[in-house]
Amino acid sequence: MLTSLRIQNFKAWKDTGAVRLAPLTVIFGTNSAGKSSLGHLLLALKQTALATDRKRALHLGDANTLIDLGTFKDCLYGHDLSSTLGFELTWNLPKTLTFRDLHEKRTPYSGNALSLSADLKADKKEQPEIQGFSYDLRNGSDRVVAIDHVLNGGGRWVLNSKYRFVQAVGRNWPLTEPEKFYRVSETSLSRYQNAGFLTDFALETERMLAGISYLGPLRNHPQRIYQWSGDTPEDVGQRGELAVAAILAAEQDGRKLNKGPRKPTRRFAKLIAEWLTDIKVINSFAVVPVAEGRKEFEVLIKTQAWSPEVKITDVGFGVSQVLPALVQAFYCPPNSTVWMEQPEIHLHPQVQSDLADVFISAVHASQDGKARNIQLIVESHSEHFLTRLQRRIAEEQITPSEVAIYFCRNTENGAVLESLDLNLFGEIENWPTDFFGDQMGDLSARTIAAQRRKLQGARA
Repeated sequence: MLTSLRIQNFKAWKDTGAVRLAPLTVIFGTNSAGKSSLGHLLLALKQTALATDRKRALHLGDANTLIDLGTFKDCLYGHDLSSTLGFELTWNLPKTLTFRDLHEKRTPYSGNALSLSADLKADKKEQPEIQGFSYDLRNGSDRVVAIDHVLNGGGRWVLNSKYRFVQAVGRNWPLTEPEKFYRVSETSLSRYQNAGFLTDFALETERMLAGISYLGPLRNHPQRIYQWSGDTPEDVGQRGELAVAAILAAEQDGRKLNKGPRKPTRRFAKLIAEWLTDIKVINSFAVVPVAEGRKEFEVLIKTQAWSPEVKITDVGFGVSQVLPALVQAFYCPPNSTVWMEQPEIHLHPQVQSDLADVFISAVHASQDGKARNIQLIVESHSEHFLTRLQRRIAEEQITPSEVAIYFCRNTENGAVLESLDLNLFGEIENWPTDFFGDQMGDLSARTIAAQRRKLQGARA
């Protein structure tokens, strides 16, 4: 689970500053304020880690990748090719990382959180080139070991650390440039007798990035027939196109979850059906095969208890739009992060409110008797979602420490992410100006206009 993020000189962001990320993080803001760019960088890092080319420092994308960011110049704040794109990520490890230096008689190095920071600049061909990266292994608030892999003043790659690297006999060759933005090359590692733990750092980075999924604001239209041949999708897809396949795969795996502590366990499909009913989108929901032994499935729905059962294509658009958000919130693997844009789109205000309950449940849910420890980062424009979230904090169904809320706005010096302070009563103590528009201004203007028209009517 990501616990903090900082981005510099990326798209609308000159510097985000240190951003605390909670199990349920919600980002509000005006259109084109830079909210989505935060998630786009994470996707670019993920697709770089997945790429086979280890020499590519940052995979900006193409038609076949998770995200296409265009050119490196397009990515840089102010399109300034002389600037440095920097980022820092901190995340909790799913289990304690421990390693021992056989050249030291001391207790093993052991930590439960890892930080990675990296800097990239444009090379002569205007392509991203790594300038250096750093790892910081921590145990709680205590630093265990920090490693910098950077260029020295003479333009040679070095490893800087209080940890004492021991050179292997007969291997006094210079270090080579890093692989991608986070990995010390195999050639460099082989120079030392005790640098193998850096491979573990790289593997933990890949594990964290592999656990990031994204659901965009535009989701596919519902279909009369869904194809599924027994595969297990990684997620529901960026447009929710694999939501039905995910339900079927989870059922095939016998996955069982609950809605939170002390709640009954349900099979996956039943859990999703219950949530769709609880938020009053429909009365019943089922995914069934068209015929025995076929790979074609249809989604059947009853909108009311007395209504006939119909296909998902024959009901309102909202069902097909909210379904991927519900499925991904509970389908994503334990210890993973889901970035969602506008999950409330096409939903009635009441359902937008109920969606907050779904997400609170998702971050508290257990799978097969174990806490899932998943994280949801949600971009939203819904004041109804926020109001319900505030209410649940006041009702002690989720704590302020489990929630982070931000307001994103544009300034002359780039986008700014303002943290909103929630107290134990669910109150926002630093409510931003025009957070959801000028409501008081609209009310005042309407009252004045009504009085004016009444006076005109009285004179007529």
